Amino acid sequence: MTDNSAQFERTFREMFRRHAAGVAIITVNYQDEPYGFTATSVASLSAQPPRFTFNMARSSRSWPAVANTTYIGVHMLGLENQQLAARFSAAGNRFEGDHWATGPHGVPVLKDVAGWLIGEVQMRLSFENNAVVVVQVVDGQVGGEGTPLLYHAGGYGQPVPLDYEI
Repeated sequence: MTDNSAQFERTFREMFRRHAAGVAIITVNYQDEPYGFTATSVASLSAQPPRFTFNMARSSRSWPAVANTTYIGVHMLGLENQQLAARFSAAGNRFEGDHWATGPHGVPVLKDVAGWLIGEVQMRLSFENNAVVVVQVVDGQVGGEGTPLLYHAGGYGQPVPLDYEI
């Protein structure tokens, strides 16, 4: 790595630390075992048909499950789900306890989240050590109103309304 590329990598990391992102958890059932991880790369792709995308490292412990399953769940998190987000971003048994149940198509569905969607994988696009996954929604449920959980500058936060009137 040249001095310039090391500098660009630091700049890249610092820029994306400043980019606030919503926090979600991706879940799958693979060979009758639940898998899941915290993600900040979830994005809406289209409304007709309803599709979303997410990115992940192919070196992740969850990649073999994501690479070889048909149905995937995404769970949008609220401010009250900080512990759940931390649990799914750390090592250990993420599914120990009663915070989830088996949902449609056998996908693990987390309880008390802002909402969840189950979708059928349409495409996996691998690029070097990463992948973009495209999922078409087949089921879902919106939870209660609440404050969304954000990830920013290496920690969790919440949006703050601006004093702005139209």
